[in-house]
Amino acid sequence: MRSTTTAETGTRTRDHDTPAPRRHRDTRAGAWFAAFLLLTVSVVLGCRTADTDAITPIPQLLAFLPWLLAPTAVALLFAALSHWRIGLVWGVAALAVTAWYIEPYGKTMEPGGVPVAEIRVLTANVEFGKATDGLIEAVAKQRPDLVFVQECEDTCEKKLDQAFGKAAKAEKAGKPDKAGKRKEAGNARTSVYPYRQVVASATSEGSDGSVILSRHPLTPAKGIPATMGMPGATADVDGQEIRLQLAHPMPPLPSTLGTWRKELAALRDYAAANIGRPTVVAGDFNATQDHAAFRRILDTGFMDGARLTGDTRTPSWPALTAPAFGAQIDHVLVSRGFTATRTRFLELGNTDHRALVVDLVLRKST
Repeated sequence: MRSTTTAETGTRTRDHDTPAPRRHRDTRAGAWFAAFLLLTVSVVLGCRTADTDAITPIPQLLAFLPWLLAPTAVALLFAALSHWRIGLVWGVAALAVTAWYIEPYGKTMEPGGVPVAEIRVLTANVEFGKATDGLIEAVAKQRPDLVFVQECEDTCEKKLDQAFGKAAKAEKAGKPDKAGKRKEAGNARTSVYPYRQVVASATSEGSDGSVILSRHPLTPAKGIPATMGMPGATADVDGQEIRLQLAHPMPPLPSTLGTWRKELAALRDYAAANIGRPTVVAGDFNATQDHAAFRRILDTGFMDGARLTGDTRTPSWPALTAPAFGAQIDHVLVSRGFTATRTRFLELGNTDHRALVVDLVLRKST
């Protein structure tokens, strides 16, 4: 009887104890997984704090910094399930730092003086010209004053000229209205853009072609030398001279990080040289406010139009997942004296970018 009880007791004891090592292994595995996630997030946040874009994969991850909240939350869950107190503290700290950096970056000063010009700017990356038809529809509907087009190859340029160029101007000017009177070209908000500054694409399917379209007279200006076209011009808008610069630096791919930094630095130098006069820099910057190279442009005193209207974190790329998920890499930057009143993001179709439209007001002291 005693031996049976002992045997039974021993068996019951062993049955009761066997799950313990397994639970310990599961707990340790959960803690290790949480540590891996928190270490990854912390490296990215550390580079953001140190004001550096570092090396791959940091620049690519920085583009999606707000979404670091997701892996941090998962890490917190596993730390809690593993009863890992250090992980819980670490996770809460990572959440706090991420939330801090989600706040908009850059100045939002409100200029004084009277309004002297109202300008609607549209910028769009048409992805090798594939979204040109969608862009034409958007321009006809939005009727911007200035249009900045990136990745506009030969066919794209020809379509834009046919739709909005001098031939279109002459055609529209010659059409009578319902009262039988001929329309005058060049009226406010017409869909005719006889003025343009172009960097032609070197190939029929290249990404290096860029175009600035304008309803207002343009004077050619030296653009920024770059791998992809970045033309410049000066526009005469209601008697106000406004410098224009299209932005399209190389993307931060592992093989082009050096070029990406160099071309963003060139845009920074341009901004620093033109902060004292009315200037608009617009296009696909291939960078967000979480990239140090882009923040250095804002540090010159230039302001982001989307920031001025409270739309800093609205994604413009990739269009397939925006606005639910993505990054804002398309921007309209303005110098002192400008304010922005409205921002819209448009779906063009056949491109991985959403077009950006910003309404600007230029003010000057009397």
